[in-house]
Amino acid sequence: MFFRRNRAEYSDGIIDLIPLQIAPPDSGLQFGHERVWKIAVHNKRKEIGQLSYRDGESRCVYYFGHIGYHIDPPYRGHHYAWRACRLIRDEILMSGKSSVVITCDPDNDASRKTCERLNCRLEGISAVPRDLQEKYELSSMKCRYIWQITA
Repeated sequence: MFFRRNRAEYSDGIIDLIPLQIAPPDSGLQFGHERVWKIAVHNKRKEIGQLSYRDGESRCVYYFGHIGYHIDPPYRGHHYAWRACRLIRDEILMSGKSSVVITCDPDNDASRKTCERLNCRLEGISAVPRDLQEKYELSSMKCRYIWQITA
């Protein structure tokens, strides 16, 4: 089921998360249910990035992570990805998880800093299998961070 709304589902007064879609489990990637939100500056509808949360467990989730985010270049440096992740903590807990994986490329300093700011633990740096690199245009290595969620 896909839908679009223009009303914030989550907000911290700095950013709003506006639902873009809920996707049913995909048999190919095996992400489980995936929710995607538009990240917008509070009370502005302009998209400045996106956040996704996947509740599944699979080989693909191992390299993609449960959480994916990006912030458009003009809006970077304001901790918006960190804020967005914190806003969905209850969503993660309601899905039955107490920890999730966030992955990023080893040279993505901004994403690594976001993970550190969330108090994630670096599990390690994993080589991405060649078939996944080619099929999904992934880089050859991924940092795997574990974010322990507390209520």
